[in-house]
Amino acid sequence: MVKIRLKRLGYKKNPTYRIVVIDSRSKREGAPIEELGYYNPKTKEMKLDKASAEGWVKKGAQTTETVAYLIKNCDENGNLIYNKKTEQKLSKKALAKLEAQKQEEAAQAAAAAEAAAADDAAAADSVENEAKESEE
Repeated sequence: MVKIRLKRLGYKKNPTYRIVVIDSRSKREGAPIEELGYYNPKTKEMKLDKASAEGWVKKGAQTTETVAYLIKNCDENGNLIYNKKTEQKLSKKALAKLEAQKQEEAAQAAAAAEAAAADDAAAADSVENEAKESEE
């Protein structure tokens, strides 16, 4: 089976990858059938021959999860379109604190709504009492 996967290059703690078409039984740094491009995860720099990659997929080549993401998120020139995540991951403690704060705000809003309803009811009673007194 033919796979499209990453071939690691670079030195310790500074990886760069080549996007290659390779037999799935060969080792990671084995001789590729074809090199489609390169990817640097630190700088998010990428160059990919997208037409050739899609051609290999049509022929039946399996892509790894990372390579599928890279193919999907590149433009026609083969450059990566990188979208930074705006949502931050919070720790369990921070999530618990945030949820407790939301519950407290909801309780305060409910108390305020009850107080407003009680004030409205009191105002309506006083209007009815004034109407009765004016009739008498």
